[in-house]
Amino acid sequence: MKYDLVRFLRAACPFLLAIGLWRLSVPFWNPGGVLAIIVVFYCSFVKHVPWFGAFSVLMCMLVDYKFETVCFWLVMYCLFYSVNGFQNFIDISRMEYDGLPAFAFFCGVSIIALFFMNISFINVFRGIWMFLWMCALYIPIVQLIKKVQQ
Repeated sequence: MKYDLVRFLRAACPFLLAIGLWRLSVPFWNPGGVLAIIVVFYCSFVKHVPWFGAFSVLMCMLVDYKFETVCFWLVMYCLFYSVNGFQNFIDISRMEYDGLPAFAFFCGVSIIALFFMNISFINVFRGIWMFLWMCALYIPIVQLIKKVQQ
């Protein structure tokens, strides 16, 4: 009985962590629950978790809802998913630092696209802060997922 509960919690960890990060949205530290994108990226592209693809689409829609963008994160996720599926040269699951360079590229392209949707001086600093914060928190969140799933 005890082993079944531990096995369930290990399997549910990425799902619960993504929902928790989405719910803990704070305007400066986690605007719109965007830190849930870290879990979505890692469990979709780096370490494939069963049934996480459909959940990732749902999480992207939820982040869009709180971030007040219309399907932006969903489109970026689907675009990156399709580009990743058609290429043969870069294997994100075998990248160093658990795919941090690929995540930085994904995050950077997304934040630049957000900046061009609403060009202003304050959005430059907001975009830089969000990029640095998401990339800095990528490794600790990934290490937490890996530690729980061992």
